[in-house]
Amino acid sequence: MPEVMVVDDDQDLRESVAEVLGGAGFSVTRASRGEEALEYLARQNFDLVLFDMVMSGLSGLELLGRIRDKAPRMPVIIITAFASVENAVAAMRHGASDYVTKPFRIDGLLASVGRVLEEARFESCRTSLDLNTVLSCLANPLRREILAHVEQEGALRFMDLCRKLQLDDHTRMNFHLKILKEAGFLHQDENKLYLLTSQGSQILGCVRFLMKKLAN
Repeated sequence: MPEVMVVDDDQDLRESVAEVLGGAGFSVTRASRGEEALEYLARQNFDLVLFDMVMSGLSGLELLGRIRDKAPRMPVIIITAFASVENAVAAMRHGASDYVTKPFRIDGLLASVGRVLEEARFESCRTSLDLNTVLSCLANPLRREILAHVEQEGALRFMDLCRKLQLDDHTRMNFHLKILKEAGFLHQDENKLYLLTSQGSQILGCVRFLMKKLAN
């Protein structure tokens, strides 16, 4: 579950954004000031921070600068009044990922959050993984299907995978599973169930992001 922090000194807006994100399946932490947000960031990792440009205490730009000092790659979405869009654009030049205007539309807010998180996941893949190895491994469609079925079911036994893929050649299946395990995308537990590793989940997210980009 993605961890998101919402920062705003306007309680109504803060609770409104938190309610929307919570209803969409995000774990939400609330902060009423920039200083409080920095205290949370010092103790906890977040996938995304949303905050207003205009707050008492630290302003949005000041908070953005402090976040960039501590976490240069932290995804950040700015919340701004429609009349102050130019300030949000300036914030993006200083490292903000996106902005939404208030009063915001729920679908617009969720679209922005989803897009920023997808881009962050892809950037994480690009910087932390050997993409040549990844692309070579996943060039085979059967391996992509194996990963997709394991992700969908959570855990699968060898014979369950064979049945789902309608593959009677067990030697062939073992060959592809071996490659996926050696690449670090799958592992087996003590019950011989195949499960995605955290890297495997990350890879699938990156592949979906790439496919979506290529389709646009």
